[in-house]
Formats: sequence, structure tokens, C-alpha cells
Amino acid sequence: MSPALSRRRAVAVVAAVLALGVAAGLMWFKPWTYVTDTEVDEPLSTIATAPASPAAPGASAAPSPAGPTLVSQGEFVGQEFDTSGTARIVRKVDGRYRLELVGLDTTNGPDLRVWLTDQPVRPGPGSRGFDDGRWVEVGRLKGNLGNQAYDIPAGTDLTGLTSVSLWCKRFTISFGAAPLRATV
Repeated sequence: MSPALSRRRAVAVVAAVLALGVAAGLMWFKPWTYVTDTEVDEPLSTIATAPASPAAPGASAAPSPAGPTLVSQGEFVGQEFDTSGTARIVRKVDGRYRLELVGLDTTNGPDLRVWLTDQPVRPGPGSRGFDDGRWVEVGRLKGNLGNQAYDIPAGTDLTGLTSVSLWCKRFTISFGAAPLRATV
């Protein structure tokens, strides 16, 4: 085999390895997700207000509201990326719970999940501790813009779950998070 043929084969092997490396890197990092938006516009709950209390002295407590009730809510803060909107937990008439993201605006990214967690929310980069404590994944993030709703799995103990994180499982970072404050 001539030296020129040997060099061509070596160059071809190196080029093939580089091409495979670039393809693998693109599939892992998915850089196009950071520059594309996915808007979601799901219907949100109309929150019921409690009926007026009975006027008669000694009357029993007011009946339960006729529709979904707001359990807790909070405003998103940016962590690794600018994030805004509201997270709220709603108790539906049938007793089940639902997490709603209202007016969400964040950066898109690979492998984003929606987590309820027991970790405190700290604004700014470096917020990696949401997987250190107790967390419940309610689903993959449906879109980085708009309104969306997630059913909270039946039997989930919401006690102590005080925040919502938009968690990137691939890179173990939080894009943004919202502290949840009880409203009832």
C-alpha cells in the first residue's frame, strides 16, 4: 500500500470519527431548542370564590365553592434563564389537584420537566439543588410560552412541596422556579 493511500484512509477515518462526534454532540445538546419557541394555550381553571357567609347568627359555615379553588400560587423567577409567569395549584371540584402555569415565558431547552419540590427558590444562576430534596415530576414541559396544565398524580402528598421548578434533567439545572404560597 502506498503512503498516499494510507494517508487518505487515515484522513477518512478521522473525518468519520469527527462527523460522528459532531452528530452525537448535536443530539445531546440540541442547540436548536434554545432558539425555537413552543407556545401552548390550554384552558385554565376558572377559580371559584366562596359564597357569602350565612347572615343568621349561629348558622353553619358557608358551603364549599361550586368550582375549582386556588390552593397556592407564586411568581416564577429566572434561574439559569430568564423566566416569568405564575404557577398555581388548583383543587378541582372532584378533589383532584392540578398545577397550572399561567403566562409562562422561559427559554426552551432539552429534556425540560415540571417538578413540585420542597426546595426554596433562590433567584439567579447556580440553582441546582432542586433534586437534593423531595420532588414530584408532573410531566414534561409542554412549551416554553403560554398557559398549560398538569394533573398532579393521585395520592401525591402536597405537604412541604413549596415550589415549582422547570428542571432540565439532562444538565441538572433549573431554568426557572416559583415559590408556592398557600392561599386557603
